[in-house]
This record gives sequence, structure tokens and C-alpha cells, in this order.
Amino acid sequence: MQIIDQFPFISVAGNPFERGRQYGVQAAQRVRASAAMYAQTLADLGYSAGSREALIRSMERSIGEFGSHYLDEMRGIAEGSGVAFQDIVMINARTEVLAKARAEKVAAVNEDAGDGCTGALILPDRSATGRLIHGQNWDWRADCAQTGIVLRVRSDDGPDFLTFVEAGGLARSGFNSAGVSITANYLESERDFKQAGVPLSLLRRSVLEQSVFANALKVIATTPKSCSNNVMLGMAEGFGIDLECAPDEAFPIYPGDDQLIVHANHWVSPVARGKLIDTGCENSADSHYRDWRVRKILNRSTLIGRQELKEALFDSFGTPFSVCRPPRPGTRHAMTATVAMVIMEPALGEMEVAPMPALNRTFTRYSLAGEPVVLAN
Repeated sequence: MQIIDQFPFISVAGNPFERGRQYGVQAAQRVRASAAMYAQTLADLGYSAGSREALIRSMERSIGEFGSHYLDEMRGIAEGSGVAFQDIVMINARTEVLAKARAEKVAAVNEDAGDGCTGALILPDRSATGRLIHGQNWDWRADCAQTGIVLRVRSDDGPDFLTFVEAGGLARSGFNSAGVSITANYLESERDFKQAGVPLSLLRRSVLEQSVFANALKVIATTPKSCSNNVMLGMAEGFGIDLECAPDEAFPIYPGDDQLIVHANHWVSPVARGKLIDTGCENSADSHYRDWRVRKILNRSTLIGRQELKEALFDSFGTPFSVCRPPRPGTRHAMTATVAMVIMEPALGEMEVAPMPALNRTFTRYSLAGEPVVLAN
């Protein structure tokens, strides 16, 4: 196994602008790397300076209408990091930009343009600790091992939260002090980009700001989106649900008799499959066995703890198109990989994260209450 740098821990507090400024100062190098990567992506996709600005302005308007405090926080990140505000908006809307480019065939896009991802949620009845456990592999560009961070936000006006996210972004996978947890997986359908919507990263951030689980569920189920996405939500009290989201409709998936939810990157809900067309299969055919493999491995154990979930997410069946994906070139020569494995136990306020898990099995434990601890391999 290689020695891989662990993800930096960024802790912030105060009002939105001040939190953002602290974030930008502490993560400046990684924020700059994120901004440079996606600026180059837009150039590669053939966006002119004018079309790039128009695209980002439209995303800025959507974000501001959803919550102006998010723009305040982005302005703080920009000031603290020395990165242009528009580039911070771009980082937070990059899912929509890349998916739209693929949908419109703006240019040939990396075959792994969607975040791959395999997620799982274990309810307390199957948990070795008696507490909900929630985890995910995040598959994306291998370079993001150098742009990922773990962000802790001490909030003046809502629950504190912890999130693994690309530097410059407001949220990705995470949980809050109210026990609400979230992961998300890429999906595609023929309904994508037929309407305007809120960037998905802002929905994840809004979920982490909710002190009541029902309100977190409402954010995902009812907020208009411009493209499809799968969202897995957990609550520390002992419930979990998966929402397969088209831009204008959400399809719930509940835990099975095995008290598990497992999801990859294809539509599973029978209702959804009867109403829309899965247009993402050509980019993620391996999705059809990734979720099957994770469930199969988890069900070998009567009770499932963090270690059992890790072993399922380390699965190499079908490599390099596996649950745990080693670095490999995409069609445009960008290296893709499972960039991070994230394991959360929200009732304890803890998250364990390993960068590039196909090459590295060292985790760092991050906490709402304390400082990071690198765990023995």
C-alpha cells in the first residue's frame, strides 16, 4: 500500500462570510487547485469566456434565490483563498455544468464524468454497535485526492456539522449534530436539463443545516433540480431512506428486510423505472453489480460494524470497474479512481475517511467534538 496524504481538517465558526473567510485561508492551496481544475475543464469543453461567465451567473442566481447566505459564504472563501468568487460558484455547481455538457454533447467528456459512488446505510437492528452506520465510496477524478478536505462548521444559527467535500465546496457527504446524515450518487435520466434548479451541492448543504429530519427529507424531495441525483439520508435515531431524484420528482427506496440500503448509479425504484429512462447506463454499466456486491458482502455478517462496511466498500470484484476503483485512465486521459471512502456514525459525531482506498487503508477519524486522529492501519 502506498503512503497517501490524509485529507486536511478545516474547522470554522461565525457568520457565513466569516466562516467562509476562515475556510479560504486554511484551505487556500486546495481551493486554488479545485478552481484551476474546473476552469481547465470548462476550457476543454469548449466554453468561451462569455459562455462560461453566463453559465456561472445563472448558477449564482439559482443559489442566491435558494439562500443568499450561501453566496456570502462563497464570497468569504474567495477572499480568504485569493480565488475569484465566480470560480467558487463554479466549484459548487460543477456537477450541473459537467452533466449538462455531456447531455448537450458540448465536447467529448470523460466516460466517468458522473460521480460513480457506491453507498450503504445500516440500520441499528443490523449494526454491531446498535447505532446507524452510513458510508460511501466517492468515485471521481484521481486528482481530487489533492483537493478533498474535511470541513467542520460550528454554526451560530443551526446544528454544527461535519462534511467531506472538495475544497471550495460547501458540502458533500456528512452529518450534523442533530444526527442527520447524507451521501449522494450520480444518476441520469431523459428529464435532465428541461428545467432550472438548485445545484445539488447546495441541497446537501441545506440538509446539514436542518435540525429536524423531516425538514431534511423535504429539502431533497421537493426542491427543483436541473439534473437527476440519488440521495441517501439517515437519522441517528434509527431510520434511513434513499431518494432517487429526477429534476421534478423523487422516488423513495426503503430499507429491505435485511435492514440495509445499498445504492450505486442506476435507477432501482420500480416506479421510477416505469416512468423515466435511465440514460446513464452507458457510462456506469458496472453499477449493476457494484450495489449487488456490497449487499452480498454485508449480508455475510449477522451484525455489521464500521469494519464490515469498510471491507464491503474495499471490494475489488471486476477491477478496475469495481466498488473500490484503482486509478485508471478515462477516455480523455484523466485518471479516475475511488477518491475517498467515508464511514459515518452520526450518533457518535464521528466520520472516518481514507483517501484513495484502493491504494491506501489508513483512515483518519474526524469528530464534531475533537481533533482528527490517524488510525492504525
